Amino acid sequence: MNTSPITDEDERLIADARAILAKYYKPGKHHVGAVIRTKAGQIFTAVHLEANVGRVAVCAEAIALGKAISEGESMFDTIVAVRRPAEAASHAEIAIVSPCGICRELLSDYGADMRVIFVEGGEVKKCGVLDLLPGKYTRGAEDTPTLTAES
Repeated sequence: MNTSPITDEDERLIADARAILAKYYKPGKHHVGAVIRTKAGQIFTAVHLEANVGRVAVCAEAIALGKAISEGESMFDTIVAVRRPAEAASHAEIAIVSPCGICRELLSDYGADMRVIFVEGGEVKKCGVLDLLPGKYTRGAEDTPTLTAES
């Protein structure tokens, strides 16, 4: 996986994600926050929406992306998500988390060259979203193998 160093601008993005979650954290409702930076430098923040039925919960990354798109943005630079620990560990730091598989698909659909800040082995890293999603599903005919009688 190709990773790149975390910049001061990335550190500010991480701080913004922690700040939005600290501001709007609500047990059982909002325990993940995300921030997306556009290529033009615009920042969009969000918290996730928990639901009693898990399938209808909406990830913070998806909401941040949707906010940016609804404001006319379409070129995305970097995204980061953070999660507050469970109540039992509320003294712990709000930590960076990797996007879930669904978010990886969504982010790559709208910004295949977007960078993602994540943690691996206790180290903060940044890579392209497609590095987190090898073998991405596409609808393109060029990705569909041609079957022959010999296949």
